[in-house]
Amino acid sequence: MLPSAIPTPEDFYRVLPEVLWCGFGTLIMLLQPFVKNRHFFTFLALTGALLGTGLSVISGAFAGPGFHGLIESDAFSVFFHLLVGTVAALVVLAADPYLERENLAAAEFYALLLFATAGMGVLAGAQELLTAFVGLEMSSIASYVLAGYRRDSLKSGESAMKYFLLGSFATAFFLYGIAMVYGATGTTLLNQMGAGNPQSNLLKLGLAMILIGLCFKVAAAPFQIWTPDVYEGAPTPVTALFSAGPKAGAFALMLRIFATVPAATHLWFWAFWILAVLTMFAGNLGALVQTNLKRLLAYSSIAHAGYILVAFAAVTYMTSDLNGSAGPAYAAVLFYLVSYAMVKIGAFTIVSQIGGAGEKHLSIDDYAGLGQRQPWVAATLSLFLLSLLGLPITAGFFGKLYIFKAAVESHLIWLAVIMAVNSVIGAYYYFRVIVVMYMREPSAEMAAAPLVRFPITVVLVLLFTALGTVWLGVAPNQVLNFILQPTLIGGLR
Repeated sequence: MLPSAIPTPEDFYRVLPEVLWCGFGTLIMLLQPFVKNRHFFTFLALTGALLGTGLSVISGAFAGPGFHGLIESDAFSVFFHLLVGTVAALVVLAADPYLERENLAAAEFYALLLFATAGMGVLAGAQELLTAFVGLEMSSIASYVLAGYRRDSLKSGESAMKYFLLGSFATAFFLYGIAMVYGATGTTLLNQMGAGNPQSNLLKLGLAMILIGLCFKVAAAPFQIWTPDVYEGAPTPVTALFSAGPKAGAFALMLRIFATVPAATHLWFWAFWILAVLTMFAGNLGALVQTNLKRLLAYSSIAHAGYILVAFAAVTYMTSDLNGSAGPAYAAVLFYLVSYAMVKIGAFTIVSQIGGAGEKHLSIDDYAGLGQRQPWVAATLSLFLLSLLGLPITAGFFGKLYIFKAAVESHLIWLAVIMAVNSVIGAYYYFRVIVVMYMREPSAEMAAAPLVRFPITVVLVLLFTALGTVWLGVAPNQVLNFILQPTLIGGLR
């Protein structure tokens, strides 16, 4: 073997978070036959998630390409490692009482969670398409199993089957796209595709098929049909993971591809324009008729993917404009992903606890009178819903504001107007839940039921996400300054 082909220590430093997440996942599975205390595995999984997240900073200190350009360690990848690692840690804390209540094995759950997180990390740092495919499959295969983790539930099995079948189609599109891009450019390295003809129809078709595969992961219309059923049937902590983690990883890869490959032309601008409009309307109109809160939040996730795609349209417009700067649009995407992750994890954590054993209480009517029975829970859920709506002093307000500003600065006035219209549509179903909590009397069954218990781990998750939602809504500048640093945004171009 040639000496140059041997990985250096710096290469391993650049994938340190993934090594730790996979290592702890493997350790948990090896210890599972010998340790019967589920809280031990919660501690081990939390340690692994936090350690991998923290050491991503060390990974960023060794900035540069790793493994001969397959992985890029830079401020951009560090940002997403911090995001998906934090999501994983919060899901571990939220899942502990859920697994105990549902009498589900903890070790396998946490191992799959850590493997999925490692896949998301690979997606965020991938600088080569086949490496991105490996990360996508690491995340997807673990997610398929997690979706059907409640094996005694028909809905959970149905959600896993739908997720697997439709995910397989998306994988096929992604792989065919890679093959076409390779045929057009002679490489799968993103930073070397500029040598090919950017006007090649084969390259455009290949990137379009890659985009279809990624649109499935982010639940963009018309590839969103799996989302409501999978979100409803999967264990609620898994739904919290789906709503934040894989979506962030897929958007990270999408940003890297369309910021690095010189095919961000007028064609891609219109592709993202149409995707954004379809996704916003599909999510918000679908949510209007839902009576199940998990399905309502699933359609809400689709709508928010549409808002993020508005910023992508601004990115492609500014990138194709030689006099424009796409920095604000990039920053809008990254800030929105952070605020969105905070809110969704908090909301689904409350739904997980209120649902009770077997997740029987998922109807919006089950939340009637919650403002009187458990006022702090109702207030926290209201905060998350108002943030999803985008009201001031919440993270969602600045998230939508920056996307709206990016659209206006890109002269995408009609797209900004459509986004505003969809925000008004969203107000109906968000306020509907709040009205039920504070202005409706509970049913006799719910009134006679004991108050829902919120264990300390769940309280910690809610405290972290609620404070994060308010902090990002009151003082967003610290996060924005980190996002707007030249090494993060500039490293993409």
